[in-house]
Amino acid sequence: MQKCGNAAALCGDAAKSLRKYIARDSHNVCDPYPADAGAVRTRGTDKVKIGTPKEVINGEARVAMTPDSARQLQKLGYDCAIESGAGLSAGFSDATYEDAGVEVIKTAAALWKASDIIAKVRQPNEAELKRLNSKKTLISFFNPGGNAEGLELAKSKGANVIAMEMVPRISRAQKMDALSSMANIAGYRAVIEAGNNFGRFFTGQITAAGKVPPAKVLVVGAGVAGLAAVGTSTSLGAITLAFDVRPEVAEQVESMGAEFVYLDFEEEQADGASSGGYASVSSPEFREAQLAKFRELAPEVDIVITTALIPNREAPELWTEDMVASMKPGSVIVDLAAEKGGNCKLTVMDEKIVTDNGVTIIGYTDFPSRMAAQASTLYATNIRHMMTDLTPEKDGQINHDMEDDVIRGATVTFDKEITFPPPPPKIQAIAAKPKETVPELTPEEKRALEVAEFKQQTKNQVTLLTVGAVLLLGVGLVAPASFMQHFIVFVLAVFVGFQVIWNVAHSLHTPLMAVTNAISSIIILGALMQIGSGSFLVILLAALSVFMTGINIFGGFLVTRRMLAMFQKS
Repeated sequence: MQKCGNAAALCGDAAKSLRKYIARDSHNVCDPYPADAGAVRTRGTDKVKIGTPKEVINGEARVAMTPDSARQLQKLGYDCAIESGAGLSAGFSDATYEDAGVEVIKTAAALWKASDIIAKVRQPNEAELKRLNSKKTLISFFNPGGNAEGLELAKSKGANVIAMEMVPRISRAQKMDALSSMANIAGYRAVIEAGNNFGRFFTGQITAAGKVPPAKVLVVGAGVAGLAAVGTSTSLGAITLAFDVRPEVAEQVESMGAEFVYLDFEEEQADGASSGGYASVSSPEFREAQLAKFRELAPEVDIVITTALIPNREAPELWTEDMVASMKPGSVIVDLAAEKGGNCKLTVMDEKIVTDNGVTIIGYTDFPSRMAAQASTLYATNIRHMMTDLTPEKDGQINHDMEDDVIRGATVTFDKEITFPPPPPKIQAIAAKPKETVPELTPEEKRALEVAEFKQQTKNQVTLLTVGAVLLLGVGLVAPASFMQHFIVFVLAVFVGFQVIWNVAHSLHTPLMAVTNAISSIIILGALMQIGSGSFLVILLAALSVFMTGINIFGGFLVTRRMLAMFQKS
């Protein structure tokens, strides 16, 4: 009887699941995806489920969903699931996910089957892509420029694929820019890895045992990774140099305490905004000038960190074999472009080698994975922001709006079509305006300019005095003599005061405002010439004026002295 009861229960559960499946399937048949406007909305009677499988690439420790990001996704109306053990390498246990309301599924196959949206880190392999279907959406790094087979397979499966590296670099999309998030970690970790293989201090030290010179670091490429490397290197006390083909990054590099390496080359380089925030291909002449500069620097630098990448291309070769040969023994090269062939000629992908002359070359491609907890947190946040844009109503239903710049730019397959490469965004980044260079004047031109300014000032003063004299004469024709005495003193005081204060440089007005007030007070003394008047009221007013003027004069100088002393201390 017990066995029969269990069998009946199992049959009941199976029937219940079958009814749910039929209901959901029939709903989809009756309510097909709208075919109009370039937006597909995922609908169903059940909540849409976001699942994150364990990464299949050996050594990959990141995970695309953290307990915190899962809580935010649930607020958008989604159910969350994760493969058992997917977050262990990043420090997130299954129990932590369960506490956050995430369903833990034992196998990858079961997770892919149960999930409507798959969020992962690394480019999916063929076996994973075969688990897709027309009702699923994949969000992951995808490498669409070098993964034609994957695009075709995703297209044949009818799945919508969002490639996180294709998020356009516009202001609104910064919160979803996974490439920048990972590059920031890679740049920081590259310096740490270089220091681990470098035999000296980064910062200079003077000890009882002798003087230790600071390390000299060259960062090639001042993108997100490069700037992160620059910031880390300078904070450790190294003399840091940085180079980039984009002219607008020089100011950023110098603001971080590093020295930008300029080339003696007249060719105008394209602003990074015109290429989506990335470097573009340089001319052969520029490349030769660039290599010549690197050959000059190679014997001087101790650490080289290369970060130069061009989208959908092999990494440009910037550090040649002869440059490596000219470096000092014990020097270190960290090649962040190793996955795309490397910027250094001798780089071996995912390996660390030591050359015959003692130069260590590091070609690891898993720098973000070496900081798995931090990298997972940032990447999961990028995914969560992407889902926020995909769920404008916060109702747990995807609205895949192909009219949206960010969503369209990141989507590589949609509605059984390959949508890569995307069109340029309707709103693009604004290129930095080149600084206007004012040509230096010759001595003759400076002299001519001074003469012209003097003539103009003289003309203005003569005109002003003439107009004032005419007006004063007009007033004198009708006004009594007693009034004119006071009025002339008043006009002269105003005129002299205006001339004195106006000729004080604007930069001095703030610290010397008290002095200008004192000068103004001295000018007011002109009115005190009336102190000899026979009227008691005039004498009283004149005495009060002298008293207040004295306070203003002496107080002004005292305040000025205190202000100048304060500026000198700072």
